Order: sequence, then C-alpha cells, then structure tokens
Amino acid sequence: MRALYLAFLNSWRGLVFGARTERALRLELVLLVFGVPAALVMGTTLWIRVALLASLLLMLAAEFLNTAIEKLCDHLHPAHHARIGIVKDLASAGAFMAQALAALVWAASVLDRVMGS
Repeated sequence: MRALYLAFLNSWRGLVFGARTERALRLELVLLVFGVPAALVMGTTLWIRVALLASLLLMLAAEFLNTAIEKLCDHLHPAHHARIGIVKDLASAGAFMAQALAALVWAASVLDRVMGS
C-alpha cells in the first residue's frame, strides 16, 4: 500500500510541475475541467461518456509524455541539435494524434446527439 501511495505522490508532483510550467498542459487541464461535466451531460450512454472522458485523458497523457521527452532531450543536449529536434517533433506528433483522436470522438458524439434527436 505504501508503494502505491508513493507512486501517487510522484504522479501528483509531475502533474503539479507540468501544470505550473507548461502552457499546453494547462490548456489541456482546462479542457478536462470543462470536459468532465460536458461529457456527463452530452453523453447519451455510459460508453459515450466513457469515450469522451477517455479521449481527454489520453490527450493529456500524450501531452505529459511529450513534455517529459522534451525535458529529457533538453537536459541531455541543451544546445540545438538536428537529431534531438527530430525526437521532439516525433513526440509532438504523438501528442497531436491524441488531440486529433479526442476531436474525432467529441465531434462524433456531437453528431450522434444532433442526429439522434
């Protein structure tokens, strides 16, 4: 149980650090804050609500991983380096794909809601 608690503290510290230092993470956390009640209201079934919330959490997770990769790259090689730039671009592309997935899920939910009425 103690290990689980310590793991939670590590995650909490990462969440707080990310929210304090990274604009993209703050924006996505705001989306999550507004998205949770919106998903509960907008979702017509349990699974649609789960998909809406999961897409936001996945997007946020990808952004945290992107940030971690960027921080690690900056630590290992502070000067501009073409190969490090490629690594950062790849991580950014992964975060973008998660954002696209979230947008797709939310758009499908809106369409389902409008067409179903």
